[in-house]
Amino acid sequence: MSVSTPGRARVGRPADRAGARRATTLAFTAQGMSVAAVYTTVPAVTEHLKLSPLMTTATLVGVALTAGVGSFLGLAAVRVAGPVATVRGALLTAAIALPLIGWAPGPQSVICAYVLFGLALGGLDVGINTRAAAIERAYGRSVFGSFYTAWSVGGVLAALLTAGAARLDRSVGDGLAVQAGVLLVVAVCLRTHALPDSQVPSTQTPLGRRLWLRILPFGLVLLVVYVVDSTVSAWSAVYLRQTLGASLAVAPMAYAAYQAGTVVGRATVDRLVRRVGTGAVVRTAALVVAGGLVGVAMAPGWPFAVPAAGVVGLGASVLAPLCLASAARLRPAASETVLARLNLFNYAGVVTGGAVSGLLGSTGEFRLAYAAPAALAVLVLTAAGHFTRPQGTSGA
Repeated sequence: MSVSTPGRARVGRPADRAGARRATTLAFTAQGMSVAAVYTTVPAVTEHLKLSPLMTTATLVGVALTAGVGSFLGLAAVRVAGPVATVRGALLTAAIALPLIGWAPGPQSVICAYVLFGLALGGLDVGINTRAAAIERAYGRSVFGSFYTAWSVGGVLAALLTAGAARLDRSVGDGLAVQAGVLLVVAVCLRTHALPDSQVPSTQTPLGRRLWLRILPFGLVLLVVYVVDSTVSAWSAVYLRQTLGASLAVAPMAYAAYQAGTVVGRATVDRLVRRVGTGAVVRTAALVVAGGLVGVAMAPGWPFAVPAAGVVGLGASVLAPLCLASAARLRPAASETVLARLNLFNYAGVVTGGAVSGLLGSTGEFRLAYAAPAALAVLVLTAAGHFTRPQGTSGA
């Protein structure tokens, strides 16, 4: 990752490009860990603080709303200090928020901690996706999927750490403190690397109405993706615990399976795009997601729900990176602005999915919460023709 001052940008060497990719991959891994750490500990935090289902739902929706605010704060930070400083600051903030969540003595303090995490998450989203878009331009081919593969690997690791801590009867605060330490190490270890177009983005990059119309299809797909993602990520552990009777040690495994599916999907998406085209990949992914959601909704027990969640992850995993990459190519010189605006659909999806799923779950209808989003695959199929692949054939 790199930052350089206007007028002093220099051409990045292949080593710089590879180093930037490694650093950004590390940041994506850390973000995936932080999100998984928060979502997979929701049942433990809820039981420890005796939060009502409505309070839990409102809290998770609040995380998404504050992440939207954090996205705009992150955009301002990227414009002033560049993506590397934005990412480092957001990681440090998340590292503070995680143990505060785990060790919160009451509902008010845990809500404040969740809000702090939401702000960090929004800033981190803008910083790492802006950097990822610049790296993909430098490579001249699809590499966005590899970053989200790292995100998913981080999610799997964090979910397994949560399950392991529960198995060892460790407190949720201890587990989150360990994961916060990982974020802290990543923030400290990030290094800067120059890219061919490495420069601080313009402070004023107006987007015309026509560009907004071109962003809309990607926004709708991202909305669907995060409705599905929040339903599985935020509530799968609660679903396994309350509806399917799983233990606290088993409850995080649906999230782990979901993220394992995303690892497989994202590890192959860049090759699939080069082979069959972006539109075909998007259409296939939409159908896989719909089938997986139906499987989760109809599962008679957690041993069936866990692999079905993995199928959902396999399909959903490819859609977000392809949305972000295609949208960033609409206006390369203003990618940070485009991505910050596109993130609004992300958070709208998280709010919608999290709120609806939580409300249905609080009335005992968690199965419907997983079945209903399957119908949204129609929107993804409709928008598939708008996706594009990157131009150029630069080597790795």
